[in-house]
Amino acid sequence: MASDTAHLAERIDRPAAEVYEYASNPAHLPDWAPGLGKGVEQTDGDWFVLTDTGRIRVVFAPRNDFGVLDHWATFPDGQTFLNPLRVVPYGEGSEIVFSVRRAPGTSDEDFARDTALVQADLTRLKQIVESRAHETGDELDR
Repeated sequence: MASDTAHLAERIDRPAAEVYEYASNPAHLPDWAPGLGKGVEQTDGDWFVLTDTGRIRVVFAPRNDFGVLDHWATFPDGQTFLNPLRVVPYGEGSEIVFSVRRAPGTSDEDFARDTALVQADLTRLKQIVESRAHETGDELDR
């Protein structure tokens, strides 16, 4: 059996504060994590991901200067899962680290699929944040 947690990371050639600012906005979730659902909506101050099985409430950690983007996802059946997510400085750029925790009863195959999807999301986030900087001409020195 595989480990119960997989720590997935992606280097991003942008400052940690910039990555945090983009990734901490729930409205951007469909852009960099499209597998979560069909979209997001905000209702009475709460954010929801729209899925085929219903709305998933997503609550991020309060804004902070430490790059903590932990978020709790509450599914229609009431189950809540913590998703640890961090943006940390790495040289002139940053690294984003997502800890994927295996839910009880998840097979090795399903866990491998889940981790592959999250890794693809992190790669997509990297591409979006770096391309936004490229479009504005705000490149990091290499």
